[in-house]
Amino acid sequence: MQKSTLLLLLLLISVYAFHVGQKRSQEIAQGKIKNLHSLPKYYGYYTALWAFLPALLLLFIWLGFESPVINHSVIETLPEESRSLSNDLKGLLINDIHNSLSGSAGETKPELKAAVEYLRDLKIWSNWLLSFLAVSFAFMGMYFARSRIRQGHRARNQVEKTVMWFLLGSSLIAILTTVGIVLSVLFESIRFFGKIPLSEFLFGLQWSPQIAMRSDQVASAGAFGAVPLFTGTLLISSIALIVAVPIGLMSAIYLAEYASLGFRSVAKPLLEILAGIPTVVYGFFAALTVAPFIRGLGADFGLDVSSESALAAGLVMGIMIIPFVSSLSDDFINAVPQSLRDGAYALGATQSETIRQVVIPAALPGIVGGILLAASRAIGETMIVVMAAGLAANLTANPLEAVTTVTTQIVTLLVGDQEFDSPKTLAAFALGLVLFLATLVLNILALHIVRKYREQYE
Repeated sequence: MQKSTLLLLLLLISVYAFHVGQKRSQEIAQGKIKNLHSLPKYYGYYTALWAFLPALLLLFIWLGFESPVINHSVIETLPEESRSLSNDLKGLLINDIHNSLSGSAGETKPELKAAVEYLRDLKIWSNWLLSFLAVSFAFMGMYFARSRIRQGHRARNQVEKTVMWFLLGSSLIAILTTVGIVLSVLFESIRFFGKIPLSEFLFGLQWSPQIAMRSDQVASAGAFGAVPLFTGTLLISSIALIVAVPIGLMSAIYLAEYASLGFRSVAKPLLEILAGIPTVVYGFFAALTVAPFIRGLGADFGLDVSSESALAAGLVMGIMIIPFVSSLSDDFINAVPQSLRDGAYALGATQSETIRQVVIPAALPGIVGGILLAASRAIGETMIVVMAAGLAANLTANPLEAVTTVTTQIVTLLVGDQEFDSPKTLAAFALGLVLFLATLVLNILALHIVRKYREQYE
């Protein structure tokens, strides 16, 4: 039985266990629900949890140990010369056996046929044994919970405690995942800075991470000055925010304060469609429509515009992030209490004065959050930059020239088979660490602004 099928079966058993527990509580209550400590549904949840959680725990433990145990057993069936190989070569050999079993390796090598058959048998036996044990655990848990149901049994307390532990576990998973990401990037960045000086990376003006195969080749040591990447990221993001923030904020003010309900019900969904368009479509639009238009317009004024320019990427990226600014700003403007508006009107303020001096300052924390989200979206965008701005690491503030960004270079460095002990590959983690720190600074700045105005207007 496949793991997905087994999980579905366990869910069905838990649904059956819910009805068993609920029915048992009603039998004990003898028609008087008030005699029970908890409502019958909590006894059903209690029984369902006992049926599902032990079996699910067994499934996770089995999945953790199944692959190492099976691989070790398969290795033991191989000839002596194969068992004496290094761990890396054994890993390659096991991959060949698994690929032969799945049919992705073509014709099976004669010396591996016995191992492939043995692996197939082990997987079949493992699946059936797991299915038997999991189903057995589910039914045993169900009958154990059913036997504990009494009139004074605190089923609601135990169910709520289980839910609380589940929520706590979910929070810990999110936190530990974040910590794991940061630590993995940090450790690899430390390895990179052990090969390339930090000062060269942060203040160097040349970016050419290609390392030659021979010492007599051009730029054999590579150049890892990331200033051109930071400049390109800042340039394109600034153009995008210059486009998105005024348009998004003004559209939010109009939709929240001036537009009729009929127009708002049509305009806001249409505006938010922009957020659902894939970025590759924006990239095509930038490369095939916006960039040629800007190049032609520049030629009319005698300007030399690159075929891939920061201006084209920034304009299209700004259009893409307009919904992030507009939608969040609109929500927070609508959340401003009507009493603030009524008080301003009572003092003789016009609608525009009320918006400028009361509504916008009161909604400023949310507006700043929307702008921050838009800035993070702009900094992390890759596809539009690749297709519209190019990959050239030029140190320039001219929006008419081709530039590249940090995220684009991260993708470029990690494409294809890579050796994770070379500065070229490790540079991607250093760029990711700098990007993370820059986003952290933006968050701290936004929190400072939010606290300042929240104390003033709340």
